[in-house]
Amino acid sequence: QVQLVESGGGLVQAGDSLRLSCAASGRTFSTYAVAWFRQAPGKEREFVAGIMWRGLSTDYANAVKGRFTISRDNAKNTVYLQMNSLKPEDTAIYVCAGRPTIYTTRASDYDYWGQGTQVTVSS
Repeated sequence: QVQLVESGGGLVQAGDSLRLSCAASGRTFSTYAVAWFRQAPGKEREFVAGIMWRGLSTDYANAVKGRFTISRDNAKNTVYLQMNSLKPEDTAIYVCAGRPTIYTTRASDYDYWGQGTQVTVSS
């Protein structure tokens, strides 16, 4: 069983940067694909970024491409989301999710979820 814990959220101004962390337990973490999703009040949960097992490939939603970077450090059992040039539209609860090996953009495909971390961007 894999457990995920997010951290790094906070209140920032537009144009600032944040780095979110998703710390995982479990010896098989390196074999899991991990994705970040976000949900703002009154809006649907949306895919943000994903990374294949061992970091073989990455993918991003169009809304964040060029501003966000997902990476992983398997030795530390941690996945990161570096967020630059933040906009008020990025305000949401960010949550990481994991599943075996293969990355997808469908939330229902993921087996393990963290509790989320709040990101608030003021203008």
